[in-house]
Amino acid sequence: MGLLCEWCGKEAQKGENTVFWELPDGTRAIQITETPAVECEDCKMIYQTDEVTKEIEDQLFLIDTKKIGKSISYKELMALPRLLKRNYFDFS
Repeated sequence: MGLLCEWCGKEAQKGENTVFWELPDGTRAIQITETPAVECEDCKMIYQTDEVTKEIEDQLFLIDTKKIGKSISYKELMALPRLLKRNYFDFS
């Protein structure tokens, strides 16, 4: 069995979508295109996994967000150079 939908428990598939994310400093939101997602044909939910959410949040915390325009692709975002090696404020 493959990927299961976290909402309905039925079989789901990997996909991509566009999301909008508030920057850590709260100054603005950006559009992130081609973001990995889970797509469920049964309940029609499209969402990001906890892992993808954490990757985005960590990356936005560790880069110079002033260099990001209104929109960026997920791959471009994740390729931006980090100011720190890791999120030292994440105690999870």
